[in-house]
Amino acid sequence: MAKLILRWAVVAVAIWIAILIVPGIHADPRDWTTIAAMGLILGLMNALVRPLLKFLSCPLIILTLGLFILVLNALVFWLAGWVGEMFGLGFTLENFWAAFFGALVVSIVSGVLSIFLHDDRDKKKKD
Repeated sequence: MAKLILRWAVVAVAIWIAILIVPGIHADPRDWTTIAAMGLILGLMNALVRPLLKFLSCPLIILTLGLFILVLNALVFWLAGWVGEMFGLGFTLENFWAAFFGALVVSIVSGVLSIFLHDDRDKKKKD
């Protein structure tokens, strides 16, 4: 359970950095409830919608040598922003490019922060 909360915090920090860096994303960077809720929504979208989109667009992913995954990440981020807007969280995306660069920033930041998380599977491999 602690690992799930830690990953949620990593995604929330990544969204916070995306709000600060990407010009088309609008939210109050000091409102941590909005950022935490968006982290939860984005995590649910990544767990539920993204695998379906990857399966349906598998030929495009192969054809573009994996670059279409960037577009899928942007679509999932845009969908999460839309859901956040529907719940009245105050998180808005201006256009597709804001979603694209926001998803790119979230992916990079959460990837870098995940390096510092210790994984139980790594411990089992060493033993």
